[in-house]
Amino acid sequence: MELNGFVAAITGGGSGIGAATARRLSLAGAKVGILDLNPGAGHFIKCDVSDGASLDAAMSELADTYGGIDLLINSAGISSVGTVEENDDAEWARVLDVNVTGIARASRAALPYLRRSRNPVIVNLSSIAASAGLLKRALYSASKGAVHALTLSMAADLVGEGIRVCCVAPGTVDTPWVGRLLARTEDPAGEKARLAARQPTGRLVSADEVAAAIQYLVSPASGATTGMSLAVDGGMSGLRLPR
Repeated sequence: MELNGFVAAITGGGSGIGAATARRLSLAGAKVGILDLNPGAGHFIKCDVSDGASLDAAMSELADTYGGIDLLINSAGISSVGTVEENDDAEWARVLDVNVTGIARASRAALPYLRRSRNPVIVNLSSIAASAGLLKRALYSASKGAVHALTLSMAADLVGEGIRVCCVAPGTVDTPWVGRLLARTEDPAGEKARLAARQPTGRLVSADEVAAAIQYLVSPASGATTGMSLAVDGGMSGLRLPR
């Protein structure tokens, strides 16, 4: 799964899964551009996925620096907690704009460069929330379900041009983002234990495990794989174990 000579753009690459992916792809030989509001390890370009002009400028800068773009990892995303009654219209607009429209904006900005690549791939970050009913995650789940559907549609539109599009659907990942959510609860340690217990493996997924799945999907080793969602969820989506 070597990526020597490939150039990767990673939105949300400054922390969490995006940062882990940047490290993995760099070790595999890729030249990595971190497109984020906050600096990360690698060639950092300040970028806002809610702003199309910002994405256009970031992709242009990255392509000018390294001679093109081969891989796009749409990792930027935000969370939301609550039932359909607990999130107002402004919150729905905010989360969908980043988690769904942000992927469309980034992909649109990258496509002119991907079309010139010998190994063009887009990987979107979905979630177990796209397919499993989780408590108080109505808006977040809706956004990740949309990411899954968007991935399939993009894959169908672009397969004729040789551009592969897939998504990764992690379970609960042990990242600073999840840590911040836990910190808002009355019993962070107990809540973390409950999140771990709901995954059949009995532990949270690591960011590096998700990054490894992304590395596989963007590599030439998965050249026959497109339009699919790869679960990295400790068995949560497919296993039903007795309690």
